[in-house]
Amino acid sequence: MPPVVIYAILGALSIVLAIVGFALGSAYRRKSAEAAIGSAEDEARRILNDAIKTAETKKKEALIEAKEEIHQLRQETEKDLRERRSEVQRQEHRIQQKEESLDRKTDNLEAKEEKLAVRSKEIDEKLAECDRIKQSQLDLLEKISGFTKEQAKLHLLEMLDGELTHEKAVKIMDFEQQTRDEADKLARNIIVQAIQRCAADHSSEVTVSVVGLPNDEMKGRIIGREGRNIRALETATGVDLIIDDTPEAITVSSFDPIRREIARVALEKLILDGRIHPARIEETVAKATAEVDAVIKQEGEKAMVDAGIHNLHPELVKLLGKLHYRTSYGQNVLKHSMEVCHIAGLLAAELGADVTLAKRAGLLHDIGKALDHEQEGTHIQLGVEAAKKYRENNEIINAIHAHHGEVEAKSVTAFIIQAADAISAARPGARRENIENYIKRLEKLEEIANSFSGVENSFAIQAGREVRIVVKPEAVSDDKMVILAHEISQKIENELEYPGQIKVNVIRESRAVDYAK
Repeated sequence: MPPVVIYAILGALSIVLAIVGFALGSAYRRKSAEAAIGSAEDEARRILNDAIKTAETKKKEALIEAKEEIHQLRQETEKDLRERRSEVQRQEHRIQQKEESLDRKTDNLEAKEEKLAVRSKEIDEKLAECDRIKQSQLDLLEKISGFTKEQAKLHLLEMLDGELTHEKAVKIMDFEQQTRDEADKLARNIIVQAIQRCAADHSSEVTVSVVGLPNDEMKGRIIGREGRNIRALETATGVDLIIDDTPEAITVSSFDPIRREIARVALEKLILDGRIHPARIEETVAKATAEVDAVIKQEGEKAMVDAGIHNLHPELVKLLGKLHYRTSYGQNVLKHSMEVCHIAGLLAAELGADVTLAKRAGLLHDIGKALDHEQEGTHIQLGVEAAKKYRENNEIINAIHAHHGEVEAKSVTAFIIQAADAISAARPGARRENIENYIKRLEKLEEIANSFSGVENSFAIQAGREVRIVVKPEAVSDDKMVILAHEISQKIENELEYPGQIKVNVIRESRAVDYAK
């Protein structure tokens, strides 16, 4: 046979064998699966039967436990009910006893009220009898004395007036002496400690600035053709430029220290640059203004940090910086405010007050002086308005308002600021006073003293630290001298502003004159 036929026959045989093998395998697997399924069904029926038996057992056990628990709860409930019934019975017994006691007390009170009514009637009768006796005695006294009741009262008041004047003077002297004995030493120690612990340098400030020139030819360049440069500079800065015979110097004069500083900086820049004409002047003044504003901000922030104060409103910081260029009687206001801040903190620590609050009030007490060149009103009014505007503490607002005694101090902090401000202003060399203000203060002091009746003459001496008052001896007695001195000192405190204290010395001269013949 050809090989191809053999191969075809072998291939057909192998296919037939494969089909037969597959059919036999499928039959075997079917029988195995049927046997496994039957076994699994038997096992499932067995498990299900066991589960049913177990469930019935558990159910019986749960029912038994529930019955036991219900029985136990029933017993506990019955026990609790018995105890509650017993407690209710005891409470009812106590209430019954209290009701019986109240009934007895009510009966006693009714009996007492009846007795009091009888007693009150007897008292009213006796009072009426006393009034009749008193009236008869008054009639008898009026007949004997020759005075009516009103006349006798006026006579007694006149007699008492002199005695009360004497007693009032004695009381004032005793009280003042006692206050001095108790408070003078302690107050002196506290103030001395505060002054010693806060040492500050003082330098007198003026209202003019002098700008040095490289040569006198620069004066002509600053003045410009027909004075146009100096007019442009004065208009842009709002100051007065004084060019006189002083060699190599120009004086800048203005009562606004910030304008004066801007003009000084602008002049120095123009002199250094050499190009001086109206357009250049306007540009330089603008740059100088920006520089001064930056310095103001830096000085305000530095003061806030040095004082240990935080959370100040940015506008208040700017106002603090403006105080760097503000003076009061020659004293730099920012340095004065810093000094008051530190002294107030030391005093508050000694007195047990709030140190942080006192330092904040001390730093802001003169904040209105940064505005009094720009707005109407005293520096106290402007400071109070600024503090209210930027939501400062009410205690700080009162301290600002009361630091010159314009209103009543309502807190310890306000009194501390008054003392610290007076200490800073009264330091030797801290302030200077021009002759006109000095004379006005002395005249006002003598005017206040002369305004009281019985004053013959008065003399302000020791640079206004003492006023000596000579009284008319026939109009003012020795007792009234004490009261007069006290009243004059009170009026001076209310109407004058002064550093330190003023001694009120009342003098009464008595003379007895006779002639030998």
